[in-house]
Amino acid sequence: MLGNNFKDLVKIMETLRSKDGCPWDNEQTHDSLKSCLIEEVYEIVDAVDSKDCEGLKEELADLFFLIIFYCKIADDNNNFDINNVLESCLEKMTRRHPHVFGDKSAKNASEALNQWNEIKKKEKEAKRNDKNSNKSIVDNVPIHMPALQKAQKVQKKVARVGFDWEVVEDVIAKVHEELEEVKEAINNKDKEPIAEEIGDLLFAVVNLSRFLKLDSEDLLRKSITKFTDRFKQVEMRVAALGKKIEDCSLGELDGIWNEIKN
Repeated sequence: MLGNNFKDLVKIMETLRSKDGCPWDNEQTHDSLKSCLIEEVYEIVDAVDSKDCEGLKEELADLFFLIIFYCKIADDNNNFDINNVLESCLEKMTRRHPHVFGDKSAKNASEALNQWNEIKKKEKEAKRNDKNSNKSIVDNVPIHMPALQKAQKVQKKVARVGFDWEVVEDVIAKVHEELEEVKEAINNKDKEPIAEEIGDLLFAVVNLSRFLKLDSEDLLRKSITKFTDRFKQVEMRVAALGKKIEDCSLGELDGIWNEIKN
């Protein structure tokens, strides 16, 4: 059943990209589909956060189709096809799970992850040697990755080689240090240093969440959702009073906000 469904989906993609297929699908390139790809991933995250299993199924289907779309475009350009991608995936997953498919062992998830990272590190070193280049361990982080995720990714990379705090108190102290530098820059009324120091403060806060094994992107997304939900309640409360929100004072709005919060 799975094999037939997969083949049927690949066939649909081939039909859409054929001479008599869909004009829009035929015009697409890897570049033109990037925004669709990013949007689908975020819609999957939304479905997971809202515990919407039906929605998750639908969004995974959209992402799955986009992956086949990317493979078809590559095939049309004589670069690679869907089978090459599947072969690469099978080979990589087998190679990076020697505790399952080989003679290694992993007692827990942490050991399995460390093993995965060690294998990945050796693979990248081999590639660097092949290219005779001297790349840094903080290279190969996607350029367009959201800033919070990118910061956390870089911090994890350097932490693996020992460049990390030992206790959470030191991480918190760094956050306070960066905040004081923001205050100093604001007092000096110099715009460029203010922007730089706020960036450093954000980086330090991301480091705190990473050190506590929390995902900063996920934390901020949840805080944004919490804020927007509360603000909608403020809007409804104001409307129920027969008023417009722009006509309310900050004190009124703040009072309503605190009532809802409590």
